[in-house]
Amino acid sequence: MHTSTLPVRLLLGLAFTTGLAACSDNDNDTDSPTETPSTVKLDNYSTTPVLAKMQSGFEGVKMYSLISSDDKLAASPDFMFGGSADGAGLLRDPDGKGFTMLVNNEDNMAISRVHFDETLRPVRGEYVLNSDGGRWRLCSATLVTPEEHGFGPYFLSAGESAVDAQTHLIQPFADNNTQSTPKGIKGLGYWSAENAVPLPKTAYTGKTVILTGEDASDATGGQVALYMSNAVGDLDGGQQYMLRRKDLNQKEKEMVVGQKYEVEFVSIPDYKNLTGTQMQAQVDPLKAIKFGRVEDLDYRKGGGANGREVYFNVTGQDFTGVNADQSRTKWGRTYRLLLNEQNPLQGTLEVILDGDDRNGKAKDFQNPDNICVTQNYVYIQEDSNGYGSETHDAYIYQYNIATGELKKVLELDHHRSETDKDKYNVTGSAYAPATSTKGSWEYGALVDVSDVVGQPNTFTLCIQPHTWRAQKYKDGGAKPNNGNDQASQVVILSGLPR
Repeated sequence: MHTSTLPVRLLLGLAFTTGLAACSDNDNDTDSPTETPSTVKLDNYSTTPVLAKMQSGFEGVKMYSLISSDDKLAASPDFMFGGSADGAGLLRDPDGKGFTMLVNNEDNMAISRVHFDETLRPVRGEYVLNSDGGRWRLCSATLVTPEEHGFGPYFLSAGESAVDAQTHLIQPFADNNTQSTPKGIKGLGYWSAENAVPLPKTAYTGKTVILTGEDASDATGGQVALYMSNAVGDLDGGQQYMLRRKDLNQKEKEMVVGQKYEVEFVSIPDYKNLTGTQMQAQVDPLKAIKFGRVEDLDYRKGGGANGREVYFNVTGQDFTGVNADQSRTKWGRTYRLLLNEQNPLQGTLEVILDGDDRNGKAKDFQNPDNICVTQNYVYIQEDSNGYGSETHDAYIYQYNIATGELKKVLELDHHRSETDKDKYNVTGSAYAPATSTKGSWEYGALVDVSDVVGQPNTFTLCIQPHTWRAQKYKDGGAKPNNGNDQASQVVILSGLPR
């Protein structure tokens, strides 16, 4: 809305590449294996058309429908790909003969695993976690790998929608025999989390540093949290921190575009013995910044200092209730956090895009959610909060890090024609309110898989067409699946600059 020594973005020492579940770009990674000719054939392998359309200036980007909830896979005909596809990651199989993708099915509270042949045709699917094990809405995710992060492989799947939610640790290639077993990591704390993102191994040698975005809109707001351990791959022996300004100003909207603010991460005392509610009670004493729903985070790719350059979206909340004072963003913001070279607990924070400035660069923002950062661009994906005044269906924007230019890349295509409206636009639910004719669909993860598939500028994109609903989707998918009756889709984008 998204370790330890076990086998999320693969087993230590295995020589295969992966796609990182916020975004990946390993151009400068000297540990990457030698490239081999790609066997991948990009094509429309799904029966569902691509539910998106390119914007002016990006006509050269090709789109392919990879998998959807209507597809029957040859080797697992009873598998139904779940609804509300969100966090995701793609890996090459250990034998090098195919690929494996893990996908959070957010409202199903489940994680699907899809197997592809060497051409990237989906052939088999299963669930590695169902709603009994998932317990919360599962939003963004991060695929952790030895090549990129120095440990793994693990799929870190963030739990949301409860103050005591946890981040799950999934082993990508483990036998599918514990799908109902919770896999929360206590060391990463209790947060209503959108994502938990380890920084790359080049950022801080010998340390594990993980940033978590908390999607909360209550009195204490959403936090940016940081976990740090002085051992690589240690997810339990470190310490948790919250982000605050050094001048102790907690109000989000009192930061403005064009200024940098000195920030620090302050330690949460005795956090391992605190419940989620007790952790939230530390926000005011510690003077942490109260954001209006922190969403996805990602770091800049390219190695070196880039790994300490972090971007995150704050989706915003309406100017009512605890935000009646308008101290938090309504339409959403994108931030850049630059961490100190020697100390990840120090840095500067700046607003680079402010949707509440309706005459500014981000004047069209309708609640940004997921984010993907490459070496040169920040891709910002919208998630409408249904205020009722939406003017367009959800966009993906491209922010040029070097120039600050912002472009619209993609818009969701709701297929409202007479031919398709009854299938894709079922009304009468929270996802299709009568007051809003625009923006009821959203995106899940945009993932750079170029290095995995051996083809440059190639991304997977999850789409959550919330009004595409039917009883068969409720009956299928993971069992149990939280009774969710939505369908969803994953598409391929080819030619998108990174």
